[in-house]
Formats: sequence, C-alpha cells, structure tokens
Amino acid sequence: MTSSELWNRATADRYDTDEAETSSPAALQPALAFLAELAGDGRALEFAIGTGRVGVPLRERGVPVVGIELSEHMTAVLRRKVDEDTLPVFVGDMATTVVPGGFTLVYLVYNTITNLLTQDEQVECFRNAARHLEPGGRFVIELGVPPLRSLPPGQVAVPFDVSERHLGFDTFDLVEQILVSHHFTREGEDGRYRRDNSRHRYAWPAELDLMARIAGLEPERRVADWDGAPFTQDSAKHISVWRKPA
Repeated sequence: MTSSELWNRATADRYDTDEAETSSPAALQPALAFLAELAGDGRALEFAIGTGRVGVPLRERGVPVVGIELSEHMTAVLRRKVDEDTLPVFVGDMATTVVPGGFTLVYLVYNTITNLLTQDEQVECFRNAARHLEPGGRFVIELGVPPLRSLPPGQVAVPFDVSERHLGFDTFDLVEQILVSHHFTREGEDGRYRRDNSRHRYAWPAELDLMARIAGLEPERRVADWDGAPFTQDSAKHISVWRKPA
C-alpha cells in the first residue's frame, strides 16, 4: 500500500476551484508547450493525473494522454470533463501501477512526487517511469526546492502564502525529511475558514538525480520554470528532465 494520503470526495470536488489560478489557459500554456514538445508524436503518461488539470488540455493539443491516479474521487471529477476512451485513467499508485504500451513522455507535476512519503517509494516511482518509457523517452518532474534557508534558527515553520483569502505555511521535520503543508482558506463572507493539511516528503534536486540513476535514467535538463529560465541557487522550484538511453 502506498504511503500517499488519499484525497476524499470533498477535496476532489473543490480542487478545481481552489486551483483556478494555476489552471487558466495563460498559466498552463508554458507547461503544455514544454510537455507537448517532449512528447513529440508519441504518447504521454501522467502520474497522479488528478482532475486532469494538465492532462485534459494536453490531450486537447493533440498529445495522446493516459493517466494513473490513486483517488477514485479525483478520477470521477476528471470524468466530468472527458470520457475513458479519450483519456484512459488507471486507478492505482504511481510507484507500482503498470499500464499497457510504451510512452515517449512520463510526467509528474505540481510537487506530486512528495505525496510518496518514503525515499524507497520515490525511487520506485522513478523505476516505474523508466518501465513505461520507450528508449529515448523522457521523465519530467516539477518540484519546489525545500525552503530551508528561510527557517530561522530554532523555528520549523515557513509561510508561503499570506493573503486575504488564504493563509498557508509549511512545518518541517528535518530528521525525517517530512513537511506538513497547512492551509486556512476563507469560505464566504462570514469570517469562516476551512483548515486543511497534507504531509509530503521533500527531496533535493541532487537526490532526484540519484533516484534517476538507480532507475537507469540520465539527466538531460534542469530549468527554473516552464519557460526555461536558468536554474540557480536562488530558484524556488525546478523542472527536471531525465532521458531513458536509446
């Protein structure tokens, strides 16, 4: 059984609303262009496809997409947008679920590899990507850089969003390499807030490169965002590409 926390129906039903800002055509265009170029004329497999925030518009660009998703509730929301024949989804975890056929692209966006809470499972996720890739195919991960430089001495919490509608901060267990993401979201105009939290295992870019090597993948490219900005020591996140040798 995967260590990933399972998204329930209530969370799945409000996911697209909560992520409306990151799901607009303008926000998604750079990611879609990046992924479509790597997929080329082949098929793409999205690990943790969720409600299809990326997979559905990528399919609309002409890239055949298949998904793996642990939560049946998230898959049910995706099914409101597209049918099974157009975008097949296999319910299961991204570290071990195997789907038929080969792919030129496997991708995992929006920090989702951190849903796997152990290093062993994250390594298996890389191995599963390699298992599905055709020779010369690419595995892409979008992941934030752990903001540990922002931790004052003796503190374990870092805010990442302080706005009128939402307060978000992460707390860190530096020994176990686990962060808990806390969210307080305003609902309505009566002052009520919804509280949510989720656990994640953060990983460094160099650690992911070692996982890739274990899986037989070679590093090809690392940039700071979907537009291709250079990755530096000050980058808040990275888009990393590994290639399966031909």
